[in-house]
Amino acid sequence: MTSPRFATLAVRGSYDHEEAISHHGSLSEPAYLTTAQHFDSAEAMRATAAGEREGWVYARRGNPTTGHLEATLAALEGYQTGAEVTAAVTTTGMAAISLATSAFLGVAAGAEPNIVASPACYGSTVMVFDRRYGDERGVSVRWVDDPYSVESWERVIDRNTRFLFAESPSNPMVQLVDIPALAALAREAGIPLIVDATLATPALLRPLALGADIVVHSLTKAAGASGRSMGGAVIARRGLRFRGQPAEMTEDFARYLRLGPMRDMGSVLSPFHAWTLLADIRELRTRVDTMSSGALRVAEHLAGRDDVAEVFYPGLPGHRTHHLAQRDMWLVDSGGPGRDPVNRFGFLLGFRPAGGVAAAHRALDRLRLVWRANNLGQVKSTATIPAIGTHLQVGADSPVPADMIRLSVGVEDAGDIIDDLDQALTGGDGPVRRPAGRAQ
Repeated sequence: MTSPRFATLAVRGSYDHEEAISHHGSLSEPAYLTTAQHFDSAEAMRATAAGEREGWVYARRGNPTTGHLEATLAALEGYQTGAEVTAAVTTTGMAAISLATSAFLGVAAGAEPNIVASPACYGSTVMVFDRRYGDERGVSVRWVDDPYSVESWERVIDRNTRFLFAESPSNPMVQLVDIPALAALAREAGIPLIVDATLATPALLRPLALGADIVVHSLTKAAGASGRSMGGAVIARRGLRFRGQPAEMTEDFARYLRLGPMRDMGSVLSPFHAWTLLADIRELRTRVDTMSSGALRVAEHLAGRDDVAEVFYPGLPGHRTHHLAQRDMWLVDSGGPGRDPVNRFGFLLGFRPAGGVAAAHRALDRLRLVWRANNLGQVKSTATIPAIGTHLQVGADSPVPADMIRLSVGVEDAGDIIDDLDQALTGGDGPVRRPAGRAQ
């Protein structure tokens, strides 16, 4: 059999026919809802605990079901990269970010550490960097002035910089960064480039293929689109070498996290949630394709209304990072004999109703189909105002407009979503107006 394609990897994962036979022929990975493993001897217990033989010992350091999820994620994120890739799954996306970044802030690499990051980040990421690392641990946080300018990053990197961090696309402004250019800067400095690619998923963007070293995801979002489970993931290429970091950490970063920080600090995903996430991931490519196609239709429609002041979506030509999205965001395996590759720009967009904050609140309150919720990537379309939700804790320093509505497009019919937005914007009073609007 030739190497399986992306959709096949998502369905099959690491669970094959032979393993199915050993589990009474079950077509699905078993959910090992247990916390510990029985051993047939003291020596087997010792060897497994020491990492000399395969096994999982205790759920805080691994479980067969979470292992299947990790293998599947590594296969999807490493698809067509030519690299050996491993993954570690965590309780939430923020746990993944915290583990992936804190590992590089140890004293062994020297004093006065600093981190360089794009300010276009999710609110909780900003809080981890500014409050948990900056205020509480004395780490200098250098937010780049312009994340789309490579020179802006280069200016603030020095010998004490431990890593570069960016979201691409970002939540909620859906802006991209130039991953290959930042990867070159990171290699020159001998530090990792860490990319949060939650909004793209590996179905649209695989940062490791573009030169990034480590990728983080919130599996609570599009990967777990049913909305039944929370989870996170850290995925890294093997054989990394970073300035001032021990080889045991960088040779297999995901394994290092599982057997060290995760084991000791306990941010381990439950096997039940791993099992439900595996079920969601099977249809990742098709689902993200549907959601992204709908999001583009919605964004184009909103951009054509004169009662919408601004639309944020990388699929619109007026968006500042549209050129990067055109270059980097492709529906995986969409090309082939007689078929052109297909750009897909993700399921998230933002818009500002004309009339400011009050108009945004009115429109959000009038939604009848779209759910008012602070999550995204679900099969159900959701909307929030980040300034009073996901970015409320950031306060006045947030770059997110106070009147911006963030819309995550689900798998409902795009026409129905558009109808709901139309009535929310007009309040059901009069016809929908569709002259040319503005897009960013």
